[in-house]
Amino acid sequence: MSNDAACAPGLQSVLAAYGAAGGAPVPLGAGLINQTYAVDGPQGRFVLQRLHPVFRPEVNLDIDAVTDHLAARGLLTPRLLHTVDGALWVEADGAVWRALTWIDGTALERLGNAGQAREAGLALARFHRALDGLEYRFRSVRLGVHDTARHLAGLREALARHGGHRRYSAVEPLARRILEAAAGLPVLPAVPGRIVHGDPKIGNILFSPDGQRALCLIDLDTLAHMPLPLELGDAFRSWCNPAGEDGSRAFFSLELFRAAVAGYAAVAGGFVTGTEWRSIVGATLTIYVELAARFCADALNESYFGWNAQRFPGASEHNQLRAESQMAAAESLLAQLDAAGAVVRAAFAG
Repeated sequence: MSNDAACAPGLQSVLAAYGAAGGAPVPLGAGLINQTYAVDGPQGRFVLQRLHPVFRPEVNLDIDAVTDHLAARGLLTPRLLHTVDGALWVEADGAVWRALTWIDGTALERLGNAGQAREAGLALARFHRALDGLEYRFRSVRLGVHDTARHLAGLREALARHGGHRRYSAVEPLARRILEAAAGLPVLPAVPGRIVHGDPKIGNILFSPDGQRALCLIDLDTLAHMPLPLELGDAFRSWCNPAGEDGSRAFFSLELFRAAVAGYAAVAGGFVTGTEWRSIVGATLTIYVELAARFCADALNESYFGWNAQRFPGASEHNQLRAESQMAAAESLLAQLDAAGAVVRAAFAG
């Protein structure tokens, strides 16, 4: 058992609630928010998660309802496991824990080729189409998820509040660069919200063990009603940066974008409206800048995103690199706007 798992408050009582007392959790993945473990119990392997406090326990009711709908339509999806008492989650020592079915696959940190990009597009389109028409009111709602103005205000606030931060002089020029880029962002047209994943980065798509076929979407805490262009922008900003969020040489890959858009349009061509698909490139650019602002603010706040203590001396250093990566990819996309627009038109308008 890892030290982290062994020291987690109330962990053994949580395992007992799922009939796996004495199990040895093994850290799984590198998520920025929830602590995730693989557990081998008497009934087989399952996923155990300690939810970040930002998520209310009721988020599990939303996940249960949506995955039930997905499964009924033939999609592979992780499902919540019930405790021995029939509950969907366990609360222990101030934390919320849940268990999910194990799906044999691999989560990629970044896309390696156009085939994987097309597969990601196909998987996300199947997810969106399967949820089209579902009438559901979410119990757990995160307000302002892609409220770009709010996130930019948060960056300005962090600058004003943390003038004495040990790394202020290193972070401040990057913050000004982000705010300057934000001033030139396009105005996205208003479109009705759809039920979406809410965080479709590449690490939230589970691929087959060989990494060639996209199986399903995972980490469903972010399910929400949201404008589709913002969902797609969030997907493409992640999928089309081969360097990843921690890469120092980030750029926007038009090759990966073309394959991902083609895969998505192959399933969702008649599902996406003209106003929605025409907003994809602008939304992708917007999400790059928005996420850069969030990472940059947390380089000063050091209060939200997890960080890699093996690679970085502190959360500030890691979040600054993440912000720089998003901005490098944004600037790369900005230099290819016309070509990216042509890719989208070819996929959706023929």
